[in-house]
Amino acid sequence: MKAKATLKQIAKELNVSVSTVSKALNDSPEISDLTKIKIKEYAKLKNYKPNVIGLNLKNRKTKTIGVIIPNILNSFFAKVFSGIEKIADEKGYNVIMCISNESAEKEAHTLEMLSNGTIDGFIVSVSEEAQKNQDYEHFSAIINDGTPIVMFDRIAEDVDCDKVIVDDFDSALNSTQHLIDLGCKNIALLSSIDNLSVGKLRAEGYLKALENNSISVNNDIILRTDSEDDLKDKIERVLENKIDGIFALDENDSVAALRIALRKGFKVPEDISIIGFADGILASRRLSPSLTTVSQHGIEIGEVAAKLLIDRLESKEEHVPYETVVIKTKLKERESTRKL
Repeated sequence: MKAKATLKQIAKELNVSVSTVSKALNDSPEISDLTKIKIKEYAKLKNYKPNVIGLNLKNRKTKTIGVIIPNILNSFFAKVFSGIEKIADEKGYNVIMCISNESAEKEAHTLEMLSNGTIDGFIVSVSEEAQKNQDYEHFSAIINDGTPIVMFDRIAEDVDCDKVIVDDFDSALNSTQHLIDLGCKNIALLSSIDNLSVGKLRAEGYLKALENNSISVNNDIILRTDSEDDLKDKIERVLENKIDGIFALDENDSVAALRIALRKGFKVPEDISIIGFADGILASRRLSPSLTTVSQHGIEIGEVAAKLLIDRLESKEEHVPYETVVIKTKLKERESTRKL
C-alpha cells in the first residue's frame, strides 16, 4: 500500500506554506485557481487523503479509538475489548471495533478508512494472513502518517509502535514443566496456530522444557498446523501413541483434544493430563472434566493497551519512546490435570 502524503510534505515539495495547501484543498477563495489546481493534482499524485472531520482544525481530536481484532468469536479478544472499552470510557473516549477476519487486505482497508480523521489512534491484533506473509507495510504507512498504533498479543516485531504481549514462551515452558512435575513423560503438543507468532513462541517454550528435563523430542506426538480442521483430523493419530500428557496451544485445540480423548476411551486426568492455552468460558465452565488452562488476563491486556494509546495521544512531548509491556499469565488448575 502506497504511503499517504501529509499536508506538511506537500507544502515542502511545492515550496508553499501548510496553510496554503490546506486552504487550496478546501477551495478557499484566498487561493488562486492556478495554485489550487497545482496543489490538488500533486496531492492526488501523492495519495493524500483529507481529514473528513476537520481539515482546517489544528490539533483536532475525535476522542475515538479504532480497535481491529482478527476474530470476534474468540473469547480472548472479547475480554481484551472489554478492557479497552473500560479505560476508554473512563478517559472520555469512544471506541469503534472492526474485525479483520484474519485478512490482511481487510485489515489494511480498515486502517486506511478510519485514519482519514475518524479516529485518533488504533489498537490492533495482527491478522493471520499478515503474519503468515510477513506483510506489515500497511501498519508502517499509518504510523508514518502520524496515527499511533498499539499492537497486542499478535504483533509485528519489525513495526515500531507500542506493544502489549503475554509471556508466551515462558508460559509454555512452565506449563510443560508442570506436566513433567506431575509425572508425565510423553507429552503431546497440539497446535493449529503454528503460522502465528504466539504459536511459534509457545511451541519453542514446550521444546525448551523437554530439553531442560533431558526428554527426547518425539515428532510422532507433535502436531503443528495452521488449521483447526487439519488438527482435529490428526489428533486421533497422535492418541495412538503412548502419551500421558497433552499441551494444547489454543483454546479450540485443547477442547478438541479433551473431547476426542474421552471419545477414544481415555480417562482424564488418570490416563492423560491436559493443559490448554487461553481461559475462555468454554474451557473452564462447560466441559467435564473442566480444563486446566493458561489464563492470558485478556481484560488486563486491553486496559494496558488503551492506557498506552491514550497516554501517547495526550502527551505533550513530540518523541515519546515506544514501550513493550509484558503481561504475566497464570496457570489455572482444574479437573483435566492430576494434583501434585
